[in-house]
Amino acid sequence: MFDITLIAMGKLKEKFYISAAEEYKKRLGGYCHFSLLELPEARLPENPSPAEIEAGLEKEAELILSKIPRGAWFCVFTPEGKELSSEAFADKLRDVKNSGKSSACFLIGSSFGMSPRVKQKADFRLSMGPMTFPHHLARVMVLEQLYRAEAIQAGSKYHK
Repeated sequence: MFDITLIAMGKLKEKFYISAAEEYKKRLGGYCHFSLLELPEARLPENPSPAEIEAGLEKEAELILSKIPRGAWFCVFTPEGKELSSEAFADKLRDVKNSGKSSACFLIGSSFGMSPRVKQKADFRLSMGPMTFPHHLARVMVLEQLYRAEAIQAGSKYHK
């Protein structure tokens, strides 16, 4: 069974986000071996300077890079990434599976984004579009799209 890991910076706090995330994690389990890694965001002052943000992102980068499963196809969610429809995302994931990879790892960075070094390490950069979403809602949206991609590949009626 294909392994999918989602690395997410920060913890969900609101019950409604936790509930939605748990539901999609449960559903994904029917299609793949899924794991979610919640990593702590770097602690920054109330109004951090650009240098403080950069230092925080570099600290996070060390942790992120150490958690990417060995040999996994690595995809980061970033505004400057490529926008894909749900069907194209499902095709991309299918292509990864057909390439011989046994796992994929996705990353949702912290509220300040992610280190350029992490983006450079990525096999693919994916954008959720030009709109800005709350960080925790983005996690639920990514989980839903991963589930949708698996459902599309399986020919499920969920996507319709």
